[in-house]
Amino acid sequence: MNKTIVSPSILAADFADFSQAIIKIESSGASWLHMDVMDGSFVPNITFGPQLVRDIRKRTKLFLDVHLMIAHPGQFINEFAKAGADLITFHYEAEVHSQKFLTEIRSLGIKTGIAIVPSTPCSVLEEILPFIDSALIMTVNPGFGGQTLIPECLEKVKKLVKMRDETGLCFRISVDGGINEQTAQDAIKAGADTLVIGTMFFQSGDQKGLVSKLQI
Repeated sequence: MNKTIVSPSILAADFADFSQAIIKIESSGASWLHMDVMDGSFVPNITFGPQLVRDIRKRTKLFLDVHLMIAHPGQFINEFAKAGADLITFHYEAEVHSQKFLTEIRSLGIKTGIAIVPSTPCSVLEEILPFIDSALIMTVNPGFGGQTLIPECLEKVKKLVKMRDETGLCFRISVDGGINEQTAQDAIKAGADTLVIGTMFFQSGDQKGLVSKLQI
């Protein structure tokens, strides 16, 4: 796999000043921008929809890493694709026909991702691994930023690395939730190659140095 990718999440940014958040991410050297879409149904919070993805797409060439934490995500794939997403990740728990929608995303020329919450074992992904470009392990229960990483979730990262090696597939393994300087190193050691960081990034006094340290 390529070097570790850092994907700062604008969930932790000032919602009244996303333009400044984009500038900070670009200036840091990060190449991805993570967008947590929440609907108040699948998770207990509401954030934003396709319009914000569309507006941010106009302002940056960063890779838009769109994470759909919503019920019935298959109904919204076309909207987020048209808005400018580069990677669309949805939750295994939110769709019965995951393979169908992963195939649909790929047909639109967009990278595919599947996510699981802490209570879901990674074994459920076995049959759909050939259809993904990214597997996202939630290391907190989704809905809010600033939570503490659940250490046991990193065991799922190790299991996914083994599954990837055994199948010879080439998907990225992402972690999202409670990532700070220490837990980032723990996640990398476990085998994660994509780090979603929110609070740590926007509270850092040296965002460029932080990204440089993590992109090993």
